[in-house]
Amino acid sequence: MTHHIETDICVIGGGSGGLSVAAGAAQMGAQVVLVEGHKMGGDCLNYGCVPSKALLAAAHRAQASRNNAAFGLSEEKAKVAFAKVMAHVQEVIQSIEPMDSVERFCDLGVQVIEAKGKFLDAKTLKAGNTTIRAKRFVIATGSAAAIPAIKGLKSVPYLTNETVFELRRQPKHLMIIGGGPIGAEMAQAFQRLGSKVTLVEGLHLLGREDAELTAPVRQQLLDDGVTLLEGANVQAASCEGKGASQKITLHVKQGETEQKISGDALLVAAGRTANVDGLDVEKAGVRIRDTGAPHILVDARMRTRNKKIFAIGDVSGGPQFTHAAGYHAGLVIRNILFFLPAKASYTALPRVTFTNPELASVGLSEAQARAAHSEIKVLRWPFEENDRARAERDMRGMVKVVTTRKGKILGASIVGQGAGDLLGVWTMALTQGLSISTMAGVVAPYPTRGEASKRAAGDYYTPSLFSPRMRKIIRVLSWFRR
Repeated sequence: MTHHIETDICVIGGGSGGLSVAAGAAQMGAQVVLVEGHKMGGDCLNYGCVPSKALLAAAHRAQASRNNAAFGLSEEKAKVAFAKVMAHVQEVIQSIEPMDSVERFCDLGVQVIEAKGKFLDAKTLKAGNTTIRAKRFVIATGSAAAIPAIKGLKSVPYLTNETVFELRRQPKHLMIIGGGPIGAEMAQAFQRLGSKVTLVEGLHLLGREDAELTAPVRQQLLDDGVTLLEGANVQAASCEGKGASQKITLHVKQGETEQKISGDALLVAAGRTANVDGLDVEKAGVRIRDTGAPHILVDARMRTRNKKIFAIGDVSGGPQFTHAAGYHAGLVIRNILFFLPAKASYTALPRVTFTNPELASVGLSEAQARAAHSEIKVLRWPFEENDRARAERDMRGMVKVVTTRKGKILGASIVGQGAGDLLGVWTMALTQGLSISTMAGVVAPYPTRGEASKRAAGDYYTPSLFSPRMRKIIRVLSWFRR
């Protein structure tokens, strides 16, 4: 028997973006139906941000014990019990699950339907035995791992971010295809936990980031023991055996060199693709870009071609970050509930790769700034010149800021310990349109790594403050002192 629902807003997808829309709209008084056909919390909670950071935390603790000698401590190597490490990952997920649970959202007044949805027409969605007619729809179905067209790969038992955290037997040799944030983070995590890791990247490690800032990350991966093959492509893949005796072989071409690499596990981390299969969005008048990376086409207000249907997060083809989906959710609530023409702007959208050292950026890189402006200033402050970094014996990295000639901040990047947290002040500066003079005038507590941001900002004034011209001015002014 088919059940019919009339509602104000129907959200399709219970990931971070969809949950934010559903919770916010319901608490403001709207009638909301949430449709989720898999796991509440979506990719971030179950397969992405949360488990990966939990795994990295364990890996970094294992590594920390290997650097004890410099502090006068014993160099006892941490013993890794891999199954217990993965149990820790699951415990972290479970501790957060209640916040994203069906029960919590029902308590907020959201009607949750646990079934996959598909459009019947421009105003109707079917989910299981229920049809939903809504004044507005929000598609927040996220993305999944993109699988490259590699000969033989379909016959290989490869891992993706959706399955790698289910491992209970530690790989002896994990091979990774893709050197973006997921590939880099997992390479370091598994290497530090005791696996041998080979990472194959077609271009450059973390290629979307400033090359000067990725250098310390690359060096640390190499120091950890990761075999890094950049400018390399996997031509074919094959597998022999099963279980503990499984042997996966990759045929890799790097320049003119061809080689075979074998391991017992393979992780594919070669980008993401939007989850649109089975939605039948075409029946609702929604257009999909089917070239390159397929995704739902939206305007600056996150509306599809059908103006009563919105798409947010990864499925919309924008920046693939949990905080971007949350940002989209806020825009959609303003557009739907308050009729405000809220438009997306990514000028101050931060991004972080959680390797050790971390790499965090906001705004334009140096290369992007040079392409957009005729004259820029590049400001740097290395952690080698930071007392807190010296006290902690971790002086890797720097703060790097790009401004216009007149001091307008265009972008900032930080590589080093805690870079993601340190980036917050620069994100605020870009959001509020603050000048470099404001940042230089901040009083930073001593001794903290945050001082490096202040010193980088102050570097804008160094050429003029300590110039021969300034020394002449000071000598002239000294005549007036009594």
